[in-house]
Amino acid sequence: MEEDNIYQIIELVRNETAKWTPTVAALVAETSRAPFKVLISCILSARTQDKTTIQATKRLFDIADNPEKMLKLKVRKLEEIVYPVGFYRNKAKNILSTCKKLVDEYNCQVPDEIDELLKLPGVGRKTANLVVTKGYGKPGICVDTHVHRICNRLGYVNTKNPQATEFALRVKLPKEFWIEINDLLVSLGQKICRPISPKCTECPIENLCDKVGIRKSQYSPEPITKNGER
Repeated sequence: MEEDNIYQIIELVRNETAKWTPTVAALVAETSRAPFKVLISCILSARTQDKTTIQATKRLFDIADNPEKMLKLKVRKLEEIVYPVGFYRNKAKNILSTCKKLVDEYNCQVPDEIDELLKLPGVGRKTANLVVTKGYGKPGICVDTHVHRICNRLGYVNTKNPQATEFALRVKLPKEFWIEINDLLVSLGQKICRPISPKCTECPIENLCDKVGIRKSQYSPEPITKNGER
């Protein structure tokens, strides 16, 4: 794809995704720009459907919405609250370990730098970037599997993993799009640009996409009209 097309692509995807339910990170940011809530929500969201994550975070934050309150919960109680998020036992342990570290080493404040966030249990680059962008409104690029897949399908980058995609985007992507790129492409990836059988004919940016790695037989055909034509 032509590099200048990124402006048109962002605008088209922005208009399309505005019709859909926001991502978990976007919903948390809308209701409260609280770095702690963004952090915990992101830890819980890994390998979990958005609806399940939203319900679990609401239950949890109604009981404990800061590190000190969280540490008053026993691990078994925390597991009960966040169930059935994926890997809820490991996530409960990581949340408590993270909260202890925040209390002991950060004066109960969530760090606003990626390198510091990466020191917290259960926090990877995706979560660290989301906390920086959604929690603090600072520049960052959160790359998950959706962002990695779509940027490569578009032909905008040529990378092997999400971390490499993040660093490539930090070089290529105009800074004005850094914060919103995750919300846009996660929504697009969930609804249309799926890992298998992407709905290319329903995609607002099909004519701007190189479809790297997609065989024609893999994506949805054009709908059939009443007279049988495509």
